[in-house]
Amino acid sequence: MTATEAPPAPPGPPTPPAAGPAEIPLHKVSRRKRLVPYWLLLPGILWLLVFFALPLVYQASTSVQTGSLEAGFEVTWHFQTYWDALQEYYPQFVRSLLYAGTATILCLLLGYPLAYLIAFKAGRWRNLVLVLVIAPFFTSFLIRTLAWKTILSDGGPVVGVLNSLHVLDVTGWLGWTEGDRVLATPMAVVCGLTYNFLPFMILPLYTSLERIDGRLHEAAGDLYARPLTTFRKVTFPLSLPGVVSGTLLTFIPASGDYVNAELLGSTDTKMIGSVIQTQFLRVLDYPTAAALSFILMAVVLLMVTFYIRRAGTEELL
Repeated sequence: MTATEAPPAPPGPPTPPAAGPAEIPLHKVSRRKRLVPYWLLLPGILWLLVFFALPLVYQASTSVQTGSLEAGFEVTWHFQTYWDALQEYYPQFVRSLLYAGTATILCLLLGYPLAYLIAFKAGRWRNLVLVLVIAPFFTSFLIRTLAWKTILSDGGPVVGVLNSLHVLDVTGWLGWTEGDRVLATPMAVVCGLTYNFLPFMILPLYTSLERIDGRLHEAAGDLYARPLTTFRKVTFPLSLPGVVSGTLLTFIPASGDYVNAELLGSTDTKMIGSVIQTQFLRVLDYPTAAALSFILMAVVLLMVTFYIRRAGTEELL
């Protein structure tokens, strides 16, 4: 080192790291995470509030009004409308529940074997069969029902086949047909309900059956269980959630349906949905129509609750 060279400078303090984004406290992060599910639920809650709860409250207030369209309606909290509506339209209530129950049973009897075949036997044809099951959804409900009006017309092939098999003799004895006529009878209405709501039965059944582990069937076979025993002890109990879901998805809309009764039935087969539609849109008796709607909803709700409890599937739904 020469006399003119300066001594090296001593090392300074270490350079601090570059400032990054401010860290969020842990308690705030956990609070935000807890709020995420509620924010995700908000759109659905708003939808139900606007399009279900508020109209329901409005209908409830309408059902306790008195007056007329010309003079105006006034809320009087008078529940006589419910009693009068129930007395006058009691046959339509019973008829609606009978038709809906019959259609639900027919859908179950027709839909379960088909769902079983799709789940276990269809193989590479499974997707094609599923497409055929949901294909009616691509057509208007009204058009499908009008098609049945042509199929069940007098002198058509369906009536001829039923006559040759003497089916109409049995249904006539039961009061479901009139002579050689199927259209404008209870049988026509039930046929329309069964056809239109059959996919609502098949799809939940297929979903339930498809989830069953195939090893359970293999284990039953290893234990020398017969196919019928395997179905009774393994398959059917495990498919009960699909049975319950399918029957509910069929019975509830069928009990309030009015399209099939209007197009395939007559005045003697009118269901409560037709009565409500007439009171709302033709007679313009809004309190009676609202009262009928609430009575139907209460009856169906009680029946569904009783059915679920009897089926013992509260935890499976």
